[in-house]
Amino acid sequence: TVENQSSVSEFLLLGLPIRPEQQSVFFALFLGMYLTTVLGNLLIILLIRLDSRLHTPMYFFLSHLALTDITFSSVTVPKMLMIMQTKRKSIPYAGCLSQTYFFILLADLDSFLITSMAYDRYVAICHPLHYTAIMSQSVCVKLVLGSWVIACACALLHTLLLAQLSFCADNTIPYFFCDLAALLKLSCSDTSLNQLVIFTAGLTAIMLPFVCILVSYGHIGATILRVPSAKGICKALSTCGSHLSVVTLYYGAIIGVYFLPSSNGTNDSNIIASVMYTVVTPMLNPFIYSLR
Repeated sequence: TVENQSSVSEFLLLGLPIRPEQQSVFFALFLGMYLTTVLGNLLIILLIRLDSRLHTPMYFFLSHLALTDITFSSVTVPKMLMIMQTKRKSIPYAGCLSQTYFFILLADLDSFLITSMAYDRYVAICHPLHYTAIMSQSVCVKLVLGSWVIACACALLHTLLLAQLSFCADNTIPYFFCDLAALLKLSCSDTSLNQLVIFTAGLTAIMLPFVCILVSYGHIGATILRVPSAKGICKALSTCGSHLSVVTLYYGAIIGVYFLPSSNGTNDSNIIASVMYTVVTPMLNPFIYSLR
């Protein structure tokens, strides 16, 4: 049971490193950003459902990405706003594990959906004559279902291993959400298996999709250069520009948090990068795709 595994009944989330006199300004800012994320992404889903011209594979994936972004922000931002407003920083043990599970699930799902969109762009530009045959409705549904299954499996594996650990004296998390890496640092158990799974699952869920995206865009670039017409380049930029912007934002922030060491020895740069992909990226996605 949970009681046997851990003597800690709750964790303390330190939240964002903001001065008390700035709390109200940042509360209003993040509340505005969260509402923009929810409303913007809901609007995208609604537009895709209502406009028959948008019933294409690209927008099918985009509607799932919009839904994932709403949920992804909702896992962390409301709790962060509650901490800012009430100053109550505690989160129950079970609540922290649940937050970790959904955070990993939705982060991985985002990664797989962005990769599916890159594959869709690759087929559209490199194999335009076979596009409708390759990107059939059943293929799109299978790609989304596969994304869900792998993301759920990764998140469940991390969370079950986390639930086996013991937490002793220190229960303070220097973040605004229950970050897996931060929780492992607090544990007084051996976390070598957890670290190994983070490495292998990280390669599967983050780096492998990222490499697939790079390969897709490598093929797209090579195809454009073979027929270097101004019209062809403009069409490719209009087709891929919005997706490339999302890829840069999403993977840039994740690499900043998990793959680059903190330069000043504090968590501040990590927290800023975490805010980028949990708050800013889901909010910007509707605007980036609206430009299309």
